[in-house]
Order: sequence, then structure tokens, then C-alpha cells
Amino acid sequence: MRHIERHRTHRSGWLRAAVLGANDGIVSTASLVLGVAAAGAGSRTILIAGVAGLVAGAMSMAAGEYVSVSSQADTEGADLDRERRELAAHPEHEHAEMTA
Repeated sequence: MRHIERHRTHRSGWLRAAVLGANDGIVSTASLVLGVAAAGAGSRTILIAGVAGLVAGAMSMAAGEYVSVSSQADTEGADLDRERRELAAHPEHEHAEMTA
């Protein structure tokens, strides 16, 4: 009978990005709201600035994550293409590399 272990390390990248994004959003929005409040703005202005900061931060994080994931996918795709070319050109060498 084959033993299968279920590890959760494959989720660590997603979890790291989520924690970083949440922390960044909380700190930057709180800083913005405190700065606007310290300038003596009214409560309506503070609320609008806070909501605008949340929306801008969310859009920024989404765009950054998209670019990051796209770059990683492009890099992995290029690496797979290179390995396919090497396998076609030098199958013996690639076999030796995989079995070493």
C-alpha cells in the first residue's frame, strides 16, 4: 500500500502574499487616515480619504500580483521550452541528468 503525505507548503506563497497584502493595506490606509485627520480635516473628508486609499491600495496590490504571477509563468514557460529543446537535441545527456 502506498503512503501519501499531504503537505501544505504549496500554499505558502499564496499565504505569504495575502498576509503581506493585508498588512500593507492596513498600515498604509491607517497612515493616510491619520495624516488627513492630523491636518484638521472633517470626518467626511477623512472617510473619503480612507475609502480612496483602500481602493487605490487594492488596485495596486492586484496589479502587482498580476505582474508577479505573469513574470513567474513566463520564466517557467521559457525554462520548459529550453528543456524540451535540450531533450530533443541531446536525449542521452538529458536522461543521464535526470537519473543522476
